[in-house]
Amino acid sequence: MRFDTLHSIVPHRGLALLLALLLAMALALASGADTLAVEATPAGQLSLISGKSIVLTSEKAVKRVSVADPEVADFILLSPTEIYLTGKKAGVTNLTLWQDNRVVAVYDLQVAYDITRLKEDLHRLLPEEKELSVLATHDTITLAGKVTRTAHLNQAVNLAKAYAPEEKVTSLVEVGGVHQVMLEVRVAEMSKSTANQLGINLLYTRGEDFGVSLLSNLADLVSPSDANLAAGPLALLTSPSVNALFRFQKGSATWTGLIDALKEDGLAKVLAEPTLISLSGQSASFLAGGEFPVPLPQGLGTVAIEYKAFGVGLTFKPTVLGPEKIGIEVAPEVSELDFSTAVRFSGFLVPGLTTRRASTVVELADGQSFAIAGLLKETIREDVQKFPLLGEIPVLGALFQSKSFQKNETELVIVVTPRLVKPLDTASQPLPTDFYAEHNEAEFYLFGAMESRRAPHAVNPGGLDGDFGHAKP
Repeated sequence: MRFDTLHSIVPHRGLALLLALLLAMALALASGADTLAVEATPAGQLSLISGKSIVLTSEKAVKRVSVADPEVADFILLSPTEIYLTGKKAGVTNLTLWQDNRVVAVYDLQVAYDITRLKEDLHRLLPEEKELSVLATHDTITLAGKVTRTAHLNQAVNLAKAYAPEEKVTSLVEVGGVHQVMLEVRVAEMSKSTANQLGINLLYTRGEDFGVSLLSNLADLVSPSDANLAAGPLALLTSPSVNALFRFQKGSATWTGLIDALKEDGLAKVLAEPTLISLSGQSASFLAGGEFPVPLPQGLGTVAIEYKAFGVGLTFKPTVLGPEKIGIEVAPEVSELDFSTAVRFSGFLVPGLTTRRASTVVELADGQSFAIAGLLKETIREDVQKFPLLGEIPVLGALFQSKSFQKNETELVIVVTPRLVKPLDTASQPLPTDFYAEHNEAEFYLFGAMESRRAPHAVNPGGLDGDFGHAKP
């Protein structure tokens, strides 16, 4: 059997197709071009490109032609010895030929996408990707091999979708390079607070007479039926916030003043340096803090406990875009308990949370850093409580007032540095214990040494990076 292929691109549409067929026949006969000859021999294989056609010729007249799946390929019998085949869509079917009421040949007809043009476009778009290959497998386009960066893989897949439907494009491509990312995060927060408060409550007693002011809850009246309290017409319970008092007496009259005076300055420093490692495309998280219980009502009057996290937390998701390029989605959070917003529920005191949270997506090179700054917070609060009229009296009105002033300033800065990392050889990595040598009795009792002054028997040289740093080779 002899096969020679004559290719001619013919659009398969109505009248234009018929005219193109007649033209192809005329050109073939006039020029004596090679055609695909078919003889009464065993079955073979034919390959077509989707949207293209070939002309087959037989040395003997063909009485009948059949294509098993007309949606994959179609034919036109131009003459008893010429068959015009057109690939319609990617797939596999059979072509059967009859002569004198008997089957003379059955061919496996495979129609594939035009990957030749796809290869040319990929070479023009990504000339440096020498290991990227394109395969036409059954009714799909398969990309295989290796690329140097993720961005090139996305470009190759998107280009292949122009030649085949999205669900018909399969990627078996491996992205070369390092796919593990270490994220170094430094969270630094400075908080300053200033508080001033002054409250005065007056108590007057004379025989059975009793008078008291109850501003700012410095004092509470309690029923004398409580055995733990002193007997009298009314008992007085003072607040723990009372830090001074004055009293003077004239005859049977006694004046007592309860004073809450406080000036407070606070300074807080928060520094955390978590380090996380994750694979490209996978999320990792970190929390340096704790959890506090929150009661949840259940059926039949029962209460369940759920724990909420607080502290310095971090969640990040890296994507390796190339040998020196990393895309990263990072969400740091700093939270602390706030009992000023606490609520009481079923006998439980549940504190609130003061939270500073950020979320961002950036692209940067290996070892570069970016900072999330400008997270400033300034709070000023002033409260004045006073008795009507009495609190308005100049000078003396201060005895009938309670004042408080509070100012808080907070600044938070978060610096993030991603790095591409490779696994280390465990046998060559030092440990902090490698540099410890046990002391003897003379060194301990005579010199008070916690470690021996002799050189440690460490196999691998190394050290610690900083007072609290990590071991390094």
